[in-house]
Amino acid sequence: MQRDQKELFEALVNVIAMLRSDNGCPWDRAQTHETLKRTLIEETYEVVEAIDAAVPEKLKEELGDLLLNVMLQAQIAAENQHFTISDVIETLAEKLIRRHPHVFGNVQADDADTVVKNWEEIKRQERGYEDRHSVLDGVPDALPSLQKAQKLQRRAADVGFDWEELSDVVAKIDEEVGEVKASIKANEPDATEMELGDLLFTVVNLCRFMNVQAEEALRKANRKFTARFKWMEAEVERRGKSFEDYDLAGLDAIWEAAKKHV
Repeated sequence: MQRDQKELFEALVNVIAMLRSDNGCPWDRAQTHETLKRTLIEETYEVVEAIDAAVPEKLKEELGDLLLNVMLQAQIAAENQHFTISDVIETLAEKLIRRHPHVFGNVQADDADTVVKNWEEIKRQERGYEDRHSVLDGVPDALPSLQKAQKLQRRAADVGFDWEELSDVVAKIDEEVGEVKASIKANEPDATEMELGDLLFTVVNLCRFMNVQAEEALRKANRKFTARFKWMEAEVERRGKSFEDYDLAGLDAIWEAAKKHV
């Protein structure tokens, strides 16, 4: 039988309140909005890993851990008489209805791009956004750098500051590579760092232009490298040797073998 969602949620609220009570858990009682930031980020990434693993039970568990952080944040706010979890839910529901006029109103939106543009336009008209004078305002500083770069670039592109052709972006990457090489040749570490940043930023722009998520692309590259390197380690061990027994050419040969297996 399907359990009543309202009862389940109320039970969870009571559990969180108990954990934070005088007779509750010392760890939970010690938490603040600030101390929970680290676990919030960690739990979010664990949810992403569970999605990548495509294991529903794992995803269920990790979503619960993420929800725990949300519930603790709301409980702390309630104790300080700032807001409650009910206020959070009500605010979210109102926002979703307001920002989806194509669902709850009579606005037409036939594709995802139109939905996003409408969403941003509605958001700019809402209370609390009056101080955002630049289209780049509101992009969180805490975002991973690749993700932030892509979001900044998308905001700029929305107002017309964008490449016209894919070949233009590729040419810009070639230009940035040249500038990196020039700074290395000139033995200018600070300039090299700056030029490498420009190169990375332009590569992210290529990802955006091709509708590829830069953060996701690099995550996949990381996983691929990890799998291949671990295959190398296993192969070296299988041969009864260590990495120190090989020169770079020998290790590269094993790497090429790994690419055929992983």
